[in-house]
Amino acid sequence: MSTLLEKALEKVVALPQDEQDAIASQILASIADEDGWKTRFAEKRDVIRRMAQEAIEEDERGETLPLDDLL
Repeated sequence: MSTLLEKALEKVVALPQDEQDAIASQILASIADEDGWKTRFAEKRDVIRRMAQEAIEEDERGETLPLDDLL
């Protein structure tokens, strides 16, 4: 376990049970959300590669604008 996580858990343990449960729920939801994104990106890897290649080709043809011009 990392030092930072140990420090965080030391503080969480000192909280009332309902606050501990709320923080635990947030952590678990965050981990589940991250796992979901990893799965979705893994399933779409070919699509992402194709889109990246299309973007590179568009840029090489001069069909893109610098980001600073858009902001």
